[in-house]
Amino acid sequence: MLRRLRKLAMPETIYPRRFTRVRPAGQVSKAGKIIVTPRDPMIDCTILDYSAGGACIDVGLIDLPQRFELVWGVTRKKCRKVWKAGRRIGVAF
Repeated sequence: MLRRLRKLAMPETIYPRRFTRVRPAGQVSKAGKIIVTPRDPMIDCTILDYSAGGACIDVGLIDLPQRFELVWGVTRKKCRKVWKAGRRIGVAF
């Protein structure tokens, strides 16, 4: 019974994250750009947090395609949209 209560109290031990999320800080730019196609203009976004496997970005009310490129600082990643909740989008690299 006690073990069962511990599992209910600490769900992160049952379903651990694959990668630890990191909030951009210090020299890392929170401002990013989204490239849908090379000929289209870049779309501004804000990077809320990121990990080795993905990121959470704020794009406003823009509807993005399933695949695009995310650029911030000198980093450029090919992304796949995983989820959307209001203004925020979760992407996998």
